[in-house]
Amino acid sequence: MNILIYGIGAMGSIYASLLSQKGNKVFAIDKWEEHINEINKNGLKVEGASGNNIYKSLTASTKVPQDINFDIIVISTKASGVKNAASELKKIIKDNTIVISIQNGIGSSDEIGNYIPKKHLMVGVADGFGASIIKPGHIHHNAMKLIRFGELDGGITRRLNLIKDLWLKAGFNVAAYENINQLIWEKFICNVTFSAPCTVYNCSVGELIKNKSYWKVANGCTIEAYEISKLKGITLSFDKPLKYVKDFGEKMPNAKPSMLLDHISKRKSEIDFINGRVELMGKEFGVETPYNFILSSIVRNNELNF
Repeated sequence: MNILIYGIGAMGSIYASLLSQKGNKVFAIDKWEEHINEINKNGLKVEGASGNNIYKSLTASTKVPQDINFDIIVISTKASGVKNAASELKKIIKDNTIVISIQNGIGSSDEIGNYIPKKHLMVGVADGFGASIIKPGHIHHNAMKLIRFGELDGGITRRLNLIKDLWLKAGFNVAAYENINQLIWEKFICNVTFSAPCTVYNCSVGELIKNKSYWKVANGCTIEAYEISKLKGITLSFDKPLKYVKDFGEKMPNAKPSMLLDHISKRKSEIDFINGRVELMGKEFGVETPYNFILSSIVRNNELNF
């Protein structure tokens, strides 16, 4: 298959490297020229959970090729980058192209849908999956638990099973999920709990939970997101959100959310798609969200210096 990965940061590089096996032709697109040049010169070096390998069959570029029919396009930018990605990719979408969005937070698929018809879209949710960039062309794969894929309108379709089988053959642990919206919201509530609070307090997940003052603020973020989910009629697998997020966090006490890692590296984060999204949805429903409002304001203010 012809596969295009748009956005080959840490996570996108893992997708591109493993999918380039088993006879697939993978094109990796990113605006980071140094990374692209290193991949084209020496291959993409990946170490860690998926093994230690150098992948030399990738075709890497800063520009999307216009003369190739892609079977699958994976948008793996940060949520803040999906608008630019979708506006550039819309020119190469064919009738049978499958577009997979894999981002943190809420709203990415809606943003993509403004440029690409939603009939092409599917969503992926990475669970217990982490990677980091060591240097251009060199990625460390921290962990790989599960990736779940689903149709925006729900159900198990033929093309959903095709995607599941493709990623399984590439070495991923994959599941097709009938109600992907539920999964997106359950992960979103966890992201809201840990992303901005860990970033503002500059601490790991475990440190956040152990500090009573920090954890009280984080729980305020949790409850606000949970209440919005009820107003939107989202079916969740739990009715005790504080227990759910604590259980989630205690499984990875040393983890630092990607938002905090962005700030450590002086990069702007996905705040508008995580805690900032709770603030936005609260306004839509006429509901106050003071915890998420205040933390989002602090994060945005800190990012003025980046």
